Amino acid sequence: METPDDDGTGRSAGADGIVQDPDGAEGSERGGWFAPPGSPDRDAWVVVETAEAMAADALLFGRHSYEWFASRWADRPGAWADQLRSLPKYVVSSTMADDAATWGPTTVLRGDAVTEVTALKAERPGEIVVYASYRLGQALLERDLVDQLRLFVYPVILGDGVRLFGPTSVSKPVRLIESRTVGTNLSFLTYDVVRES
Repeated sequence: METPDDDGTGRSAGADGIVQDPDGAEGSERGGWFAPPGSPDRDAWVVVETAEAMAADALLFGRHSYEWFASRWADRPGAWADQLRSLPKYVVSSTMADDAATWGPTTVLRGDAVTEVTALKAERPGEIVVYASYRLGQALLERDLVDQLRLFVYPVILGDGVRLFGPTSVSKPVRLIESRTVGTNLSFLTYDVVRES
């Protein structure tokens, strides 16, 4: 599993790992660092994200990220939006009402996140992509439920804000399997998570 989104939150980060307020909508002092619409970097990013969505078997979200995506993607045109609408979506939340899950086929996972995601991975052997939900991603990484990390690194050091990775109880080794430039300024890194033998 891995982590994207519409405006960079989640798996897109500054060079120092900050993921907070990429489009500036949160109003943070250092927000707005994500490549602007129409820029060559943004256009190249969209190509990568669309291809990834086409290969996905399902999407996994926390409640806030699901609501954010649903409010922006439900009526968008285009192949990427069509694919996101049609994919099965799973939301880890103990507070989300069933009638709030309106963005295409959506299932709310109400139990323990680790138990629910473990069962989901057994049920759906294809690729489950985590969009934007960095807190959920951190919890899944801690519990060894992440198989692969795909990260966009933006050419900016923000210096302060929420980081993509949080504390872990032990080191989490990863193996770089791909590194490439996307557009003119973005680094796209793919890591497999190394399991202890």
